[in-house]
Formats: sequence, C-alpha cells, structure tokens
Amino acid sequence: MRNILSVDASFRYCEQLAREHYENFPVGSVLIPRRSRKHVYSIYAFARTADDFADEGYDGDITVATRLARLDEWQKKLEDSYRGVADDPVFIALSETVKELRLPLKLFEDLLSAFKQDVTKTRYRDFDEVLDYCSRSANPVGRLILLLFDYRDEKLHRMSDDVCTGLQLANFWQDVSIDIRKDRIYLPSDEMAHYGVTEDDLRSGRFTGRYASLMKYQIERTHEIFNRGRMLPGLVGGRLAVELRLTWLGGMRILERIEEQGYDTLRSKPMITFLDKIRLIVQSLLTR
Repeated sequence: MRNILSVDASFRYCEQLAREHYENFPVGSVLIPRRSRKHVYSIYAFARTADDFADEGYDGDITVATRLARLDEWQKKLEDSYRGVADDPVFIALSETVKELRLPLKLFEDLLSAFKQDVTKTRYRDFDEVLDYCSRSANPVGRLILLLFDYRDEKLHRMSDDVCTGLQLANFWQDVSIDIRKDRIYLPSDEMAHYGVTEDDLRSGRFTGRYASLMKYQIERTHEIFNRGRMLPGLVGGRLAVELRLTWLGGMRILERIEEQGYDTLRSKPMITFLDKIRLIVQSLLTR
C-alpha cells in the first residue's frame, strides 16, 4: 500500500518537481516571499504534471485516449482534494494551498480544460478561438498569483488577464517552428489565408514576405494587449510589483526579438539572451 506523505513532505516534493522544471512560471523566485513559496510550488506542480500528461512524449506512442484518461484522473484528484480527500503529494500540498489562500476551483478546472484542448485541438479558426484558449491556459495563472498575495479586485485580475494573454501569444509567435512539429498551429487559419501563408510554408520553414506580414500583424496586436496590462505592476505593492514588471518586460522583449529577426520565427527561434535577462531584472528593480 502506498505511503501517504505528510503535508510538509508533500510541499517539499512539489518544490523539487518545480526546481527540476523551471521555466517561465515564477517558481520560487527570490521575489516571492519565503512564506508563500511553498504555495507557488504546489500550484506549479499541479499545472506542470497536467501539462506533461498533455504534451510530453510526442515522439513515442502515447495515444490521445491515454492522455485524456490521465487528465481526467488528475481532474478527479483535484475535485477530491477540494472535498478534503488526497493521497497524492501534489494534492496533499495543493489542498493546503487552496484552503489557506481561498482559491476557487474554477481556475484549476480552466487550466485542465486548456490542457485537454491541447490534446484534441490543433487548429484555430480565428483569433477569438485563440483568445478563448488563452483565457484558460494562461490567465488562471496570473489570477492565482494575485490571489497568492491576496489581491482580489476584479479590475486587477482583468489587467492580469491582458498580461498573461499577451505572454501566451508572444510564446506562440516565438514557437511556430516548434509547435508545427507537433502538428499544432496557433496562428488563426483565417488570417493565414488572408496573408497567403500555408501550412506547408510552416512545415518546410519557408520564410516569405507574406509570412513576415502575417507575423508583423500578430506582434502589433499582441503589443496592444500587453499595453492594456502595463499599469498592473504599479497597482500592487512590494515584491509582487517587481515580479509582474519583470513578466511584462520579458513578454515585450520576446516581441522585440521577433521584430529584430525581421519576423522570421520559422528558421530560428527568437530567444531572450542572458544579457537581456540581466537588463530586464535591473529595469524591473529600478522602475517605479
């Protein structure tokens, strides 16, 4: 019979998982107060594991049915944890987090619905469909971070949505050449047709003036979305303000890097350099 970990051991398990998979999520950042970091770890562990169920092993033989079954099981464990029943270290820790921070179930359900969608949906008819996906794949993370610091004003949450949607879109435009290898295209189909860009262009890495025009349009629109959330860091206090400013600046820097490459995200992935990161951190700390 499986041994059930203590709450403290479960939080340590989540921390280890988070540190092994560090990426854009602000996992254990020194900007997060020490008392709150364990809750960041538990939220991340929940999302990271679900994302792996949906997204890992595409070079293997994991079927769509298997991926969806794993995500369904993860959702059942989530629902059970909200009823106080948990035997998985991720949910033992997460149940303490949601209880202490009063986190709504819907935010986690939205994340799971986006992960499930990634398994079954690989094309997006128009930009509204892309935005709907972002509202579930990215926006819940920003809202959870605000709730971590007990910011519950809906106006702030809507501004966070703009920042998170902008960041998700920036990642999409940055990763076109990577996503197509998994047969995923987040560029809206109607806009690809309008600019004369085909799926074969993406698969073959064929960069053209038409693709540059399409990507330029995406970048300009994403700039507008980011700018709607630009004031958010100034409306919160302390370390969170720095963290959010760094997130906003990082997303904007991705867009700038795409522009600097002439909008070519097919032949090379625009990356934020180490020097970029240093500059962004300094700018985040100095800006008020």
